[in-house]
Amino acid sequence: MTESRPHTLFSFGTLMDEKVQTTLFGRAVPTAPASLAGHTTRPLPITDPAVIAASGLDVHLILERKTGAAVEGAVLHLTDQDLAAADAYEVDDYARRRVVLTSGESTWAYLDAKPLRPARRIVIVGDSIAYGRCDPQGGWAGRLAAAHIAGNETEHRVFNLAVPGSTLTDVSEQTPALLGPRLPDTLLVAAGINDSALPLAVTQTHVDGSAPARLADRLGSLAATALDHNARLVVAGPTWIDEARTHDYEGLRFTQARALDLRASLRAWCEGNHVDFLDMWEPLREKSELLVDGLHPTPEGHKAVHRHLNALSR
Repeated sequence: MTESRPHTLFSFGTLMDEKVQTTLFGRAVPTAPASLAGHTTRPLPITDPAVIAASGLDVHLILERKTGAAVEGAVLHLTDQDLAAADAYEVDDYARRRVVLTSGESTWAYLDAKPLRPARRIVIVGDSIAYGRCDPQGGWAGRLAAAHIAGNETEHRVFNLAVPGSTLTDVSEQTPALLGPRLPDTLLVAAGINDSALPLAVTQTHVDGSAPARLADRLGSLAATALDHNARLVVAGPTWIDEARTHDYEGLRFTQARALDLRASLRAWCEGNHVDFLDMWEPLREKSELLVDGLHPTPEGHKAVHRHLNALSR
């Protein structure tokens, strides 16, 4: 029989209530006071009858980012079963993610399931598509920045640090040194198409079998980097490509099969590690007219990607 692992969970609302704990876990669980810096809360209306019955409330709280603020709460010590029960209790508006408490302890907390909605200071890293190549308006990232900053010019910031040609290896090596002065609360990694590229001399049957492990290692490094800054890691997957038009691109070739493998691997890693995954494939799928060269979106293509991203994350 597998032994249950211990977990810690930061609670700032109804999970601190002993009656709720008894309903969910069958007992009151060990707790200790705790504080989460860089956050505040806002009310969230609840419509799920079971959750309302357990808590006695039809309005709960949800976390928002706010520099200089802190949320007081408690750390709950839970078993595997307890954590599963807490996951089932929280409505779809919440997602369980890692945070760092004021004490320096890493723990679980339930955050807004729409990952960019509570963001204030966003750092974007990635490749030429995130950089905005082929679009004088800065691509989907430029449009995201304009809308985000317009929402609160005083507190909102977006730093687009994407570099054309970058892979996840490049991004994982370069990002740690870039975050400190920008004080991010959100690290948006555009895991682009370069991670699926093959040199022209390599055939599909000779693909490096260590690639999935290497991908997981790079993402794990980025997750650790984000957590070091108490920032939320958000991974944006690759956009659709028109394989018939990509041909030889600077000694590399791109295929839909490889791009789809990358997309699936990113999604699986994110789901397994409780990290937000934003699927960017659909807005350009089968719309070759929205691609300049089969790979890079046109300005209209970037607009379509931004609309899709906005719907997923806000």
